[in-house]
Amino acid sequence: MTVTVPTRQLGPGGPEVPVFSLGSWNTWDRIDFDDAVALIRRAHESGAAFFDVAHYDLGPHAEQATTDLIFGRAVREAGLAREDYLLCGKLWLWEYPRVGFAGQFTTSLERIGVERAEFAVVGDYLEPIDVRRVVDDVQAEIAAGRLGAWGVNNWRADDLVLALDHAEREGLVPPSFAQLKYGLVRRSMAEGPEYGELFASGRLALQASDAFEGGILAGKAVPGRKIGADVGGIRERIVAIYPEVARIAAELDATPTQLGIAFCLANPVTANVLFGVSRMSQLEDNLGALALLDRVGAEGIRAATAGLQLDQDVRSDGVWA
Repeated sequence: MTVTVPTRQLGPGGPEVPVFSLGSWNTWDRIDFDDAVALIRRAHESGAAFFDVAHYDLGPHAEQATTDLIFGRAVREAGLAREDYLLCGKLWLWEYPRVGFAGQFTTSLERIGVERAEFAVVGDYLEPIDVRRVVDDVQAEIAAGRLGAWGVNNWRADDLVLALDHAEREGLVPPSFAQLKYGLVRRSMAEGPEYGELFASGRLALQASDAFEGGILAGKAVPGRKIGADVGGIRERIVAIYPEVARIAAELDATPTQLGIAFCLANPVTANVLFGVSRMSQLEDNLGALALLDRVGAEGIRAATAGLQLDQDVRSDGVWA
């Protein structure tokens, strides 16, 4: 299939990025190395060479996974020069500030085998954080040349506004995108009033993540790997609604995963959809979402999926209660 993935701007003043990004959590360390190399080459060939790669070593992610090491080897084996792809890293808040960003990011980049990442996402948290210090410490990574721009992952909306305001007052680089759980069934935060205002005003772009609920909305009722948090406790309902997702997709002559990605991209504030693929067939299937969106249109996708949201009662401000 000949596909060229389009680009969208990742936040105010941000660069154009592919609308697809390939994640690393439980990905590169679950597949054959040669398959990883082939996936990276195909992503580059299709214009989707945007990789989210983290060192999973802190808090609930203290898994000591080798997925980042494998990616570094695979991207070199694939023949990609550093300028051939975009890289997004992670900065964790689980043990911050005891474990600072400088040490985290230096280690993460060294494990991949690069000196710089275009982006980083500052991870989520459960306990209160010193928002101003976070912004200042991210700025230090930018000043050191290790980082270009940054975003946040499932932050409380009031903390994010504080970060934006602090950066503006101090002349620092603000977060330019938010990585949120967003898809057919989870819409509360991304489409709620708090984040919605930030997106509508152009202060932020949206990076949609976990759109398939760890594979449940791709047809895996019992995923065979660790998956993300079940905010609001709606996962059983998500499993139960999958047949309806499959039915709607079939009516549109598409697969459930194509429908899920097309839904995310039907929202104009979505700059990028982050997903994990462990087989070439999955990547090719996901690429087909672009044709579905073009054929049915954003309004048609939204209309067809209007009844699938399940998190109406989950707080939209990012407070995980």
